Amino acid sequence: MATTIAVSSDTKENLRKFGEKGETFDQIIRRLMEDACWKKVDARWNRILEDEEFTPLAEL
Repeated sequence: MATTIAVSSDTKENLRKFGEKGETFDQIIRRLMEDACWKKVDARWNRILEDEEFTPLAEL
């Protein structure tokens, strides 16, 4: 089921620039959201690695 969302002409053009040939706006948005999700997970892991102390498995 499809729906319509309102975006400015500039936003639509920027979305088009992010797209690959033949990609729909839905596919572009989904890919960008997936990329953003991975970046969020990566940032969380980096923060954990910086702030936490780890014990190597060999020492357990």
